[in-house]
Amino acid sequence: METVGIIAGTGFYSLPALAGATMRKVETVYGDALLTSGNWNGVPIEFVTRHGVDHSLPPSKVNYRANITALKNLGVNRVIAINVVGGIDPTLDAGQLSLIDDFIDFTSGRESTFFDGIQPGGVQHVDVVDAYDIKIREALSASATKAGIALRESGVYAGFNGPRFETPAEIRLAALAGATVVGMTGCPEVTLAKEAGLRYACIALVVNSAAGVSNAPITMEEINACLKVATAKVISIIDGAIANV
Repeated sequence: METVGIIAGTGFYSLPALAGATMRKVETVYGDALLTSGNWNGVPIEFVTRHGVDHSLPPSKVNYRANITALKNLGVNRVIAINVVGGIDPTLDAGQLSLIDDFIDFTSGRESTFFDGIQPGGVQHVDVVDAYDIKIREALSASATKAGIALRESGVYAGFNGPRFETPAEIRLAALAGATVVGMTGCPEVTLAKEAGLRYACIALVVNSAAGVSNAPITMEEINACLKVATAKVISIIDGAIANV
């Protein structure tokens, strides 16, 4: 059975369902990546926690190229990403889930491509119309339906640098462009996965309303409280889908 990659961020520093979990550093030409290997329902898994197990890496310092390269070098070609996000769409409340099918990259200063003219392969231009794999999304959707968990079938991810939260004006700009959720780690991860030839899908977990969408301030207390309740829904969906991914 093929190995599946899982990449997660805030609130997902380990996977309790992962049997025989073993953590190790994997060397790549872009630096080291920290991965945990194990089995989930009989499926071999390579797990990456973006910020590190102690949440020591800010979003702009995550070595996205090393993470994707490590997964590819270990034989992974299917990836489920979990992104904790703010809701730009006012109908997305804290605790709701959305599959992502498009993105807008507002980040800057990040190593965002493998085809930089320095590494082997030269400069290439990659079509990202289908950056989020439809078959993996279908498997996740079917699992959510079977488990009775509400999961929106589509969403547009707006990526910002962080680690600060966005301004109301930035959120209005993203909304005008069609974004429904906002986060700090989805870009350039998705495009690097596409360049590497990996099939990649993303579950977005809404933990707060984005700046200006509601009158309430954004606090880590609010986010952590939501994570305590809602992470189980994400794990349940992956649990039901992993064998079909």
